[in-house]
Amino acid sequence: MTKNIMIVGVGGQGSLLASKLLGRLLVDEGFDVKVSEVHGMSQRGGSVVTYVRFGDKVYSPVIEDGEADFIVSFEKIEAARYVQNLKKDGTIIVNTQQIDPMPVIIGAATYPADIIAEMKAKGINVDDIDALSLANEAGSSKACNIVLMGRLAKYFDMPKEKWLTAIEKIVKPQFVEINKKAFDLGYNC
Repeated sequence: MTKNIMIVGVGGQGSLLASKLLGRLLVDEGFDVKVSEVHGMSQRGGSVVTYVRFGDKVYSPVIEDGEADFIVSFEKIEAARYVQNLKKDGTIIVNTQQIDPMPVIIGAATYPADIIAEMKAKGINVDDIDALSLANEAGSSKACNIVLMGRLAKYFDMPKEKWLTAIEKIVKPQFVEINKKAFDLGYNC
């Protein structure tokens, strides 16, 4: 049985590091893993999407509409942009952070109000978290990605220690402790 996870965010938020962490963990656990990255205008604050698929045998790295078991969204608009990829019984983990896209910045559009409330009203399983505040508590606003991986870990039947070992393997040594703290904050909140 293949499981499908989408990680969506804005360029510079660390979604690629999060997918690398998840991929490392799953490979270490013996799964066949496929990771695919889609970069839009990521270097200009545009959308970044990563697909992580794992199971006994995975043939394609792409997740089609309605197939994602989980979507981890680093920003609210990105959650709304990709929610159609979620399975009916899937869960979307949403960072409550708001990052204004260029049309909002230049005044050509307004940021949609109540994105999370609208998804919940439609019966979507939404797990919202203020990852930015928790990352700051851990010691770096850049650790939002790892806070969100901590939250995702709550849905997996894998010991927390396995995730922490994966962090040690992929994060630069000088940032390991901040990232472990960020993970714990996401996992325990």
